[in-house]
Amino acid sequence: MNHVKRLDESILVCVYYGLNGERLIRRGHKLATLLDCPLYILTVDSKPIDSFDAEKSGYIERWTQLAEELQVEKFIICDNEKRPIQKVVAEVAKNYGITQIIVGQSAQSRWEEITKGSFLNVLLKEVPFADFHIVAVKRPVEDELYGTFEKGVRAYVIRDVENYKIVFTCPKTEYLEGIFFKEIGTDFDNGIFKFSYENKMNEVTIKEGFVSNPHLIHSILSPIH
Repeated sequence: MNHVKRLDESILVCVYYGLNGERLIRRGHKLATLLDCPLYILTVDSKPIDSFDAEKSGYIERWTQLAEELQVEKFIICDNEKRPIQKVVAEVAKNYGITQIIVGQSAQSRWEEITKGSFLNVLLKEVPFADFHIVAVKRPVEDELYGTFEKGVRAYVIRDVENYKIVFTCPKTEYLEGIFFKEIGTDFDNGIFKFSYENKMNEVTIKEGFVSNPHLIHSILSPIH
């Protein structure tokens, strides 16, 4: 005879591609076992599933196996999804009567968080009826990158004769605003400058206060006549 789980609690784990997905799923399973309630897994992608690369497909396959192994109620894959992730999470949470949601703290990049507002803050507004469990996770690639840089600061790139330089007070001349990540252990302004342009994230390398690959900046800032 199958065991009937309680229905007044239901857990949703939101996973993104990376090594942390399995950790989040296992955390969700532990909580669901403790509460004796159903567990659901959700992943959202803007691309159709048949166009996933080998790495993404590998994660989907592994999570599917894990869902079967842990007897998860359902592994929900929302592919080819053009809506904001928060809207999709809210819809799934309502449809499945979710009361608790587990998300990784770095479900989006730090830069996206700076430019588009906190993913979690928006999610809290979209899903006011559920409790959230925030699990601190690492983004392997990004953490390797940001492990060599200081915390980002607001900065501006301006034209300086034939070059482009970085400044930290809002200039009166034409400028490009973004976030500067300085390399750890350098006395000079060496690092990367990240900025949003035409709804895309861009970055340029800064060497001793000047943009070392200025082609993109040059096309954005109008030249001096």
